[in-house]
Amino acid sequence: MSNKYETTYRLKATEDSTIEDEESQSKDNQKVEKGPPPPIEINPNEHKLQYAYALWYSRRSGLSKQTSIQSYVQNLKLVGRFASVEQFWGLYSHLVRPSELTAHTDFHLFKVGIKPIWEDEANQKGGKWIVRLRKGLVSRCWENLILAMLGEQFMVGEEICGAVVSIRYQEDVICVWNKTASDVATTARIRDTLRRVLHLPASASMEYKTHNDSMKSVHRL
Repeated sequence: MSNKYETTYRLKATEDSTIEDEESQSKDNQKVEKGPPPPIEINPNEHKLQYAYALWYSRRSGLSKQTSIQSYVQNLKLVGRFASVEQFWGLYSHLVRPSELTAHTDFHLFKVGIKPIWEDEANQKGGKWIVRLRKGLVSRCWENLILAMLGEQFMVGEEICGAVVSIRYQEDVICVWNKTASDVATTARIRDTLRRVLHLPASASMEYKTHNDSMKSVHRL
C-alpha cells in the first residue's frame, strides 16, 4: 500500500499513538494545505468518481474547546485522498469503523478543494443537516451515507460539500454540508435523501443549521 495510506494503518493499529505521531507533522500539513492539492492519479482501468474526495480525522479533549480557526485547522489530519471507486475501497477497507473510535473524534469526508471548516469559501453561505443517532447505529449509517454521496444519489448538482461523523459520549452525530443554505428546495431534497439512505423513521429528529448560526454560537478569538 502507498504512503498516503500510512496514517490509516496507524489509526487501525492504535488511535492514541497515531495522534501523538501526527502532532509532529502538523506544520507540514499546514504548508501543504496553503496551495492547491496535487492531482490524484487514476489508472485507466479504475472507475472514476464524479468528484475527488479527501478524508480528514480530528480528535480533541472533551474538556477543551476550539477557540480559533487556527487551532481547529491544526487539529485536522489528512488521512488520504481518492478519485476512483477502487481508491476509495483501498482507503476505506483499512479504516477503523466510527463505532470503534473514542469520544470527541470525527471523520470528515469532503470534496478535494473544500476544507471541512465553516470559513472555507465553498461553505460560507451554506449549512448542514444534523442527524443525532443513538449508540450502535453510527457505523452502518456512516457507510450508507458516504456510499450515497459518492454515488451522487442526492441529485443536487454541486451543492454537497461533504459529510461529517462525530463520536460523542451519549450519542453520535452525522452531518451533511451543502453550499447554499438559502436554497430551500435543495436543502429539502438533501433532507429527504438523507432520511432515505439512513433508513430513518418519519419521526426521526433532523435539524438544519446554517454555518453563520454555528459561528455565532461559538466564541472565536
